[in-house]
Amino acid sequence: MRLLKSFFTLLILLSFSSIYAQYTEVINSNRPGVSKSAFSVGTGVVQFEAGAFSVKEEHVPLQYDVSGFGLDFGIRYGVLFDQLEFSLEGVYQNDNITFNNALIPRPIDRSNFKNFTLGAKYLIYDPYKNTEDAKPNLYSYHANRTFQWKSLIPAVAVYAGANFDTKDNSYTAPGIEGFSPKVMVATQNNFNGGWVFVTNFILDRIGTDQSDFQYILTLTHSFTPQWVVFGEAQGISSDFYADNLLRFGGAYLWTRDFQLDANIAFNTKDTPTVFNIAFGASYRLDFHRDKKIDNGNSAEEEGKRKKRRNKKKKKKTDVFDDSDSL
Repeated sequence: MRLLKSFFTLLILLSFSSIYAQYTEVINSNRPGVSKSAFSVGTGVVQFEAGAFSVKEEHVPLQYDVSGFGLDFGIRYGVLFDQLEFSLEGVYQNDNITFNNALIPRPIDRSNFKNFTLGAKYLIYDPYKNTEDAKPNLYSYHANRTFQWKSLIPAVAVYAGANFDTKDNSYTAPGIEGFSPKVMVATQNNFNGGWVFVTNFILDRIGTDQSDFQYILTLTHSFTPQWVVFGEAQGISSDFYADNLLRFGGAYLWTRDFQLDANIAFNTKDTPTVFNIAFGASYRLDFHRDKKIDNGNSAEEEGKRKKRRNKKKKKKTDVFDDSDSL
């Protein structure tokens, strides 16, 4: 909790710095992968991201297999200033694990949240804040497709949150319950030609017997304004569980506020083997309003200036009238 207090104190201090818009004209979803974008949804936006996935695992050395389904969700809310986003995320799974190392197989039904996390993400560096540099070259197709070295500098965001785990959870290590911290650094590179590269480096359930480190590398490519494909690698390392997962899939932008997606996930080991199929959707409620910039031309300011000019004119007139009387 001390870490969370320090993080939110940092957010307050950073809020006095210059603010650059995170809002986009179309939905900015973390799906179809599991990595988190460095950018927020934008102020005044409430976004829902959810999906369903199959579960199929087989552990050869321990002779058990798992089959079932799961649901994942995320609620993202941009508030206060454009770099900040609050989120509530969870993964619920319902499956059957069958142990085949006995004469008679022993099936056990399980269901619980694998993850349930409340947190906040803040963009601390945005190399794309200069909108003039980000605009396409209207006179050169080649210029818009050419690699630019400055695109190697990523946007950087930090995340801090708190997990909540219930007692006797089948999906966590023994003794894991209650709250535990989670922190993350997310980076994002936007390259010409519709390529985006996102990285996440995560420390999860810090200070518990299931403290783990994760990395997620996601590369996406939009080859039309509606269609996006992606490839993703996720590594998990802890004393309780370790894995290296690969995901491939795509997303379709149905409307500016609604997106559909699908992907498959698998690994290359047998402790256990993993193969999942997932479908999902993202939808946003867009209440964003651009901040009005007062450049001194408002009607109120113009009225004040007019009053000051009239006051000066009156003073000058009074001086002339006094001199005439002399």
